Amino acid sequence: MCAASGKVLSVREAGHRYGDRFGCRGVSFDLWPGEVLAVVGESGSGKSTLLGLLSARLSTDEGSVRCQTSGGELTELATLSEREVRRLWRTDWGFVHQNAADGLRMHVSAGGNVGEPLMANGWRHYGQIRARAAEWLERVEIPAHRMDETPATFSGGMRQRVQIARNLVFGPRLVFMDEPTSGLDVSVQARLLDLIRSLVADLGLAVVIVTHDLAVARLISHRTLVMKDGQVIEHGLTDRVLEDPQAAYTQLLVSSILKG
Repeated sequence: MCAASGKVLSVREAGHRYGDRFGCRGVSFDLWPGEVLAVVGESGSGKSTLLGLLSARLSTDEGSVRCQTSGGELTELATLSEREVRRLWRTDWGFVHQNAADGLRMHVSAGGNVGEPLMANGWRHYGQIRARAAEWLERVEIPAHRMDETPATFSGGMRQRVQIARNLVFGPRLVFMDEPTSGLDVSVQARLLDLIRSLVADLGLAVVIVTHDLAVARLISHRTLVMKDGQVIEHGLTDRVLEDPQAAYTQLLVSSILKG
C-alpha cells in the first residue's frame, strides 16, 4: 500500500536494447514515497523506453532496476516471475495512459471501471465496492449523477480523472504516467495537474511521469530527469534544472519554452 517507507525504486545504470542499439542506457536514480519524478525530452529521446523498462513492460538488458515489494524490501525486477509482476500491477502499481481509452473499459460505467480493481483484490460485497467507487469518483471530481454513465460519453479531462481513480482506488505505492495531460486544453491540464499533485501529497504516492512539456514538469514534479538520444544528460531538483540548466541541450529546451 502507499503508506510504505524507504525507496520505492532504485535504478542503477539500467538500459534496454532494441537489436543492436539501446533505446535507453546508463540510467540511475532513486525514487521515494511522496516524490514525483518527471522524465522529459523530445520525441525519440528514450523517455518512453525508460518508462517501459521501469514498469517491466520492457526487459532490463543491462544494469538493474529494484522495486519495493509487499514485504517492504527492494527486489530485482528482472528476477520476478510473470505471476509476481502481475501481482505488482494488481496491488502495488498503477499506470495512467496518455490515451484514456487504453486504460479504461470505455463501455463499462465509470463506477464499474473504478470497482474492477477492488474485485481483483478480493472485494466481493457489491454495496462496499460501489460505495468505494463513488468515494473515489467524488475525489477526482466526477459528479455523482454520472457514476453509471460510460467513459465513452465523457470529455477527455473526465476520462483521465476516471483513469486516475481506477489506478488509485486499491492503494498502490507507485504510479507510472505517460503524458497524462497531452491533448487536453490548457485549463483542463492545469486542473488535472492540481488534482494529481494533491493526491500525491495526500497518499504519499511515488510517481514517474513522462512528458515532453517542461511546464508540466515544473508544476508537478520534485525532480526532473532530462533525456537525449537514450541517455540522461541532466538530473536534479526540478526548480534547479529548469531555472539553472547546466547541459546545453537542457538550456535549448528551456529557451524554446520561454520563446514560446
